Amino acid sequence: MLEQTRQDATSPWHKGELAMQRSVGVAERMDGPGRNFVRKAMPEQHRAFFPMLPFVVLGAVDAKGDVWATVRAERPGFMVSPEPEILDVRLPRDAADPADAGMEDGDAIGMLGIQLETRRRNRLNGVIRRTDPGAFQVHVGQSFGNCPQYIQLRSSAFVRDPDVPTAMPPLHSGQLDDRALGMIEGADTFFVASYVDRENGERQVDVSHRGGNAGFVRVGADGVLTVPDFPGNRFFNTLGNFLVNPKAGLVFIDFETGDVLQMTGRVEVLLDSPEVASFQRAERLWRFTPEEIVLRPDALPLRWSLPPGL
Repeated sequence: MLEQTRQDATSPWHKGELAMQRSVGVAERMDGPGRNFVRKAMPEQHRAFFPMLPFVVLGAVDAKGDVWATVRAERPGFMVSPEPEILDVRLPRDAADPADAGMEDGDAIGMLGIQLETRRRNRLNGVIRRTDPGAFQVHVGQSFGNCPQYIQLRSSAFVRDPDVPTAMPPLHSGQLDDRALGMIEGADTFFVASYVDRENGERQVDVSHRGGNAGFVRVGADGVLTVPDFPGNRFFNTLGNFLVNPKAGLVFIDFETGDVLQMTGRVEVLLDSPEVASFQRAERLWRFTPEEIVLRPDALPLRWSLPPGL
């Protein structure tokens, strides 16, 4: 499935994304949108969007090659784009966050700006340039928008100064406990990070939103998560990365307590499993086996609330 043709060599997509697009017969149709919408710099609306946000979702790869997803919060304005190819990010280092180890100078990073109250989201990836422990620049490799599908409306508010870290220590584990299981099985939202090393030697990290009805992620008795893949934009950034490099980092948020559950592990894409039929609207599935789990109580200074009546 991952054979590379001469036509692929000039494609905006890497071989895993192309393989996924071919699996549903849209590779030729997605060539034009890829060239038009996956940009090497941020358009003006994206540059105006990131400074509005009180949090950002990040994907990073540690020195072992494990990928982590995380959510970091600060007062709006902590991200600013002085020019289309650069995003300045003011965030202090956080040793409690396992993703922080992959945010050194020269590291690749994936970013998702998402505004839950309006269901807007924009993604970018690039390379970190860091000369300050409290800030870094991202030199943009790719920038593109996403549709609002599967985003649960929520509004947020700070409950403490975001520069004041929690006093509660992170909890490390090799298996899911009852608290972690509850967060996963009750979730209508999570974020997933993945990455590939491109043929030119550049590392490309992606972090993406996943949403559905509460309980859309199922956990087996063996602790393996089964995740439905619903119809989307056919970019297949996440699943395409999985085909090339079957590693993933997941992060779940408890929107009422600010607790954060982070996991890194192995992933398998299931294109034709009969189990797909048991997930409403799913087109395929993927399975995630956690290898390292970090539960960080009260990690986020934000709390989110649903619209009245939900």
